Amino acid sequence: MRLLRLVAIACLTLSTALPAAAFETRAKAAWVYDMTTKTVLMEKEADVPLPPASMSKLMTLNMLFEALDRGIVSMDTEFSVSTKAKSMGGSTMFLNEMDRPTVRELMQGMIINSGNDACVVVAENLSTLEGLGGSEEAFAARMTRRAKELGLTQSNFTNSSGWPDPGQRMSMHDLGVLAAHLIATYPQYYPLFSETTYDYKNRSPANANNRNPLLAIKGYDWHADGMKTGHTQEAGFGLVGSAVMEDRRIVFVLSGMNSERERAQEGEAISNWAFHQFTAKTIATKGTRLAEVPVWLGADATVGLVPGEDVKVLVPTGSQDQIRAEVVYDGPVTLPRDPVTQKVGPIRAGDHLADLVIQVPGLAQPEKVPLLAEHDVAEGGFLVRVRTAAQHLMERVISSATQAVGS
Repeated sequence: MRLLRLVAIACLTLSTALPAAAFETRAKAAWVYDMTTKTVLMEKEADVPLPPASMSKLMTLNMLFEALDRGIVSMDTEFSVSTKAKSMGGSTMFLNEMDRPTVRELMQGMIINSGNDACVVVAENLSTLEGLGGSEEAFAARMTRRAKELGLTQSNFTNSSGWPDPGQRMSMHDLGVLAAHLIATYPQYYPLFSETTYDYKNRSPANANNRNPLLAIKGYDWHADGMKTGHTQEAGFGLVGSAVMEDRRIVFVLSGMNSERERAQEGEAISNWAFHQFTAKTIATKGTRLAEVPVWLGADATVGLVPGEDVKVLVPTGSQDQIRAEVVYDGPVTLPRDPVTQKVGPIRAGDHLADLVIQVPGLAQPEKVPLLAEHDVAEGGFLVRVRTAAQHLMERVISSATQAVGS
């Protein structure tokens, strides 16, 4: 049987708004994402690997969160401090070899103080606990491998802190995907990103304040609660930000700005643009039949397609136009075959059979929503196979006759 790419137009064309004016950011690279609707709102040089500075500390934090989840460490586990960690320059917690900071204290030190010494402590201790040899270099190599497993295709790490190095690179897209992963996967640790001050043993009052400029902004209908700044001479000023308005959350990454002031202005402006130039709309509810597709040799001739969750899209404000929604699938749908026994099994309710592709003018990418089988479809019996064979034969006869007349 020849598989055909079929496109069915679902009855989902909506009267809505044209795209808002594009945001012209001063950042050299940027990525803006609406987590609630899984919509990319803006991309600018987003897949170019760039020096991430301290924003790459998010990957070190991810490794520590994973170790916590696996029970390798707890929040009260104490880590030793090496001479290498103590000697780190830049932003630090001012740790020394006599200290035994806890995992919680090191998390605060990395997030709030942007402590390079804290990152090296975490890297060396986790490297030892996980059998990697105890070095920061081995830990960085593990970070790179784990990043690839998470889908961060343009990331490479040579250290745990973001210290300038030609091999330390991340794309803004990768940083944004990582930020969204941390928010969704580790909500128990995420409140640390909104803490504004931390001073380990009262040693660093000059470095006690969180550098994220959005945390201090008040008066909007949205509020920021994360995540990480970065700055080196090579990278410029960068920001991984996240903010919430009602039930919407955005994540954005900016890099290559010229000053702290410019970073703060761009972060605030992008948050306003993302929240106020787009409105979330539900265009289909969970379990609503959006289309029917034919089933080859099934007991039922067709099966309904339903979304597994409410389908929300961001509708840009402006003037009137239309959203286009299409159901795309390989058809007719065939019953699954076991790769080992070659036995044909039924389609099960909830099987992924098609995709709803939603085109919203002006957004960076079309939205793709999985559509699922509405109900079980068993294999058809003898009569179904006879009827299908007869239909197939008739189609071939008609096709041959048409070609003969045409010739």
